[in-house]
Amino acid sequence: MKILGIESSCDETAAAVVEDGTGILSNIISSQVELHSRYGGIVPEVASRQHLLSSVPVLERALEEAGASPNDIDAIAVTNGPGLAGSLLVGVNLAKALALAWELPLIGINHLEAHIYANWLGHETPVFPLIALIVSGGHTDLVLMKGHGDIIRLGQTRDDAAGEAFDKVARVLGLGYPGGPAIEQASKEGSPSYRLPRAWIKGSDDFSFSGPKTAVVRLARELSLANTPARNSVPADIAASFQQSVVDVLVTKTSAAANRHHVRQILLAGGVAANELLRQTMVDRSPIPVLIPEPVLCTDNAAMVASCGCFHLLRGKVDGWDLDVAPGLTLGQI
Repeated sequence: MKILGIESSCDETAAAVVEDGTGILSNIISSQVELHSRYGGIVPEVASRQHLLSSVPVLERALEEAGASPNDIDAIAVTNGPGLAGSLLVGVNLAKALALAWELPLIGINHLEAHIYANWLGHETPVFPLIALIVSGGHTDLVLMKGHGDIIRLGQTRDDAAGEAFDKVARVLGLGYPGGPAIEQASKEGSPSYRLPRAWIKGSDDFSFSGPKTAVVRLARELSLANTPARNSVPADIAASFQQSVVDVLVTKTSAAANRHHVRQILLAGGVAANELLRQTMVDRSPIPVLIPEPVLCTDNAAMVASCGCFHLLRGKVDGWDLDVAPGLTLGQI
């Protein structure tokens, strides 16, 4: 079974062909990072216009690389939320047009659920029940997954998502955009010598990263670092301290939830899951096996959308032509 996946929820235009939910035949991604870096963040209108320019070339490349024609495709899966409304509209309308023209089933995919399914594209198949930690620029969610389509959200961020906090701290320290890779790179040149706060929120699986973010802002103000070049060792030390504080909370709360729910595996997912310290610390401290997608599958891509679509289709989930974008879509029940 070959599924064509389409992803345009934020600032990556992507298309992929995946076979049987696990085999990547193609995975094409057109990034807008350079376009938005001059603004220090994503400009929604600019993002949606760029999706319009990139979507057809990306689609054509995905089909060509997979050696597939429309007759080889069994269904089309597309991200319909959460994300930027204008960006989502481009992908959903493209998917609808293709499904109508090629007479194929259409499957709307939750972007957060798709991130989890990036773990099905590796060498090892995940085993239920499992805990999945989804960490990205817009979301930090901890979920219990007992089977395909059986997802319960245990916790979420109460303020900034982990990736969002990385972006804001990187901006304060003058490290550039996107913040996650910038913080990680700076941390390699520094040491976590500053003790930043950690919000444990006892009795809850929720997260909060506004505390360490605010602490960095105050510390930078005190040290007059607003315009200090990134090569200075002090910003690198602060970056390393912030990264450690975020990773510590993510790993500790995820491991605790895994123990409490007696699951068999922990899955990492989302753009922040590409962070080396998070990946290594989770493996080192987890009481059970950990699966982590390769870095290119942690960031937004269409292969994860196609994989998720395959397992939805096997359960008989197909959407109609009334499929609409849902910018505020959530994952699972509380």
